[in-house]
Amino acid sequence: MKPWETVERAQVPDVGEVVLARRDEEYVLRVRGQTLMSSRQHGSEMAMAEAGCANLAADVPARVLVGGLGFGFTVRAVLDRLGPGSRVVVAELISPVVEWNRGLLAPLAKAPLEDPRVTVVEGDVGKVMRRQQGAFDAILLDVDNGPKAMTHPDNDSLYDLTGVSHAYNSLRSNGTLVVWSAGPSVAYVKLLEEVGFSVQLLHPTAHGTKGPRHTLFVARRVPKTKTKTSSSSRPPSRR
Repeated sequence: MKPWETVERAQVPDVGEVVLARRDEEYVLRVRGQTLMSSRQHGSEMAMAEAGCANLAADVPARVLVGGLGFGFTVRAVLDRLGPGSRVVVAELISPVVEWNRGLLAPLAKAPLEDPRVTVVEGDVGKVMRRQQGAFDAILLDVDNGPKAMTHPDNDSLYDLTGVSHAYNSLRSNGTLVVWSAGPSVAYVKLLEEVGFSVQLLHPTAHGTKGPRHTLFVARRVPKTKTKTSSSSRPPSRR
């Protein structure tokens, strides 16, 4: 078996060393020596796009936020499901990943960043959600290993009560949040439900019908209803 060849290497503040390596036609992305993703295993990324865009009609313009660029497969799958009037915002915290996707990695997913419907934000997807309330029909988060940060400590804030609330508020009525994870989390499901999501778990394989199974938290935004004040609880009339 051929050894891995280091193609690119970068030091990223607060993240550490990020390495792009290649063996034959396969690329892997490593952060601080740990393999974060492989270009051969993107079945669950395709499933993310399918779940997030399931309720979106191709002939109706939609806005989708993708947190985590990876090798571009999720963005490509989203674009293939949306019409020409739609917009996709991609938030990626690690700048070299964006640079590599505009260059040598572009052919892997048919250069999704060159699509005019795509806007790239090099920064924290959590900040995008906080700034844009009620803006998106779907939010797809694949920024780490799931509800526990691995690449950057700030990612933890995406999965706590405040972060989940920001995601809920950033969605339009009946919008969908899809979160990628290496495995299930009962606590995270309860948190999503506490905020107001209706949650379904999917377990797609990493590579087509093969490989390990990952977990997708598919959370539908349930509009919050206002509680009517009963006549007995109304303040007394001054007349």
